Amino acid sequence: MNSPEATGQATPVHKPRPFIDLLVSIVLPSFILMKMSGVDNLGASGALIVALAFPLGWGLFELIRYRKYNFIALLGMVSVLLTGGIGLLKLDPEWLAVKEAAIPALIGVAVLVSTLTPYPLIKTLIYSPSIMDVENIRQKLASLDNTAAFEGRLLRATYLLGGTFFFSAVMNYILARWIVTSAAGSEAFNEELGRMTLLSYPMIAIPSMIMMIGIFYYLWRSIHQMTGLELDEILAKQHREKL
Repeated sequence: MNSPEATGQATPVHKPRPFIDLLVSIVLPSFILMKMSGVDNLGASGALIVALAFPLGWGLFELIRYRKYNFIALLGMVSVLLTGGIGLLKLDPEWLAVKEAAIPALIGVAVLVSTLTPYPLIKTLIYSPSIMDVENIRQKLASLDNTAAFEGRLLRATYLLGGTFFFSAVMNYILARWIVTSAAGSEAFNEELGRMTLLSYPMIAIPSMIMMIGIFYYLWRSIHQMTGLELDEILAKQHREKL
């Protein structure tokens, strides 16, 4: 099969679709687990397989369609597969709590370890050309001799970013241990897994998102103070046009 490059077709531009992401990854799987796990419907194993197929299939579609090879997206798909494995193999529910904590904890460790490399993950997740006009910022920092000072702020932001993932890891573990107590592979396990998935959004995802916004604000204030650039000059062109 010819690739898009070989046929002269450009890879489609990925546009964020948060409501579809929420529907496919959280709402539908939770509904299936909570309402269709009975023996008169899909059964515990069948409902688990169908529910997990939604986020896994959506993640693979995004990966293939938009060529978005993303470390965090990959960990997300691994997380889905591990959840399915725990349910289908009927392992101790405690393993679910360990898995829920391990994924964000691994990302947090990766963020911190990346500070020891030339490619800190903060430059991929927030301070990246897809979000900010990095080249313009670099030139302004250099002209005002503020490059070294800004690197210090960037390092601090990286530590804060790592902290958001460690917060998520702790909260995931607490939520899983609190809600999922039934034997894996049972109808009750599926219902509890669906409830945990729904609650994870307001209890974990939204607070983590607020923390990320706070980190972005911290970076914007740092850039503004050290360069004099306004927000529309800091953002990348595609975001600047939306202001």
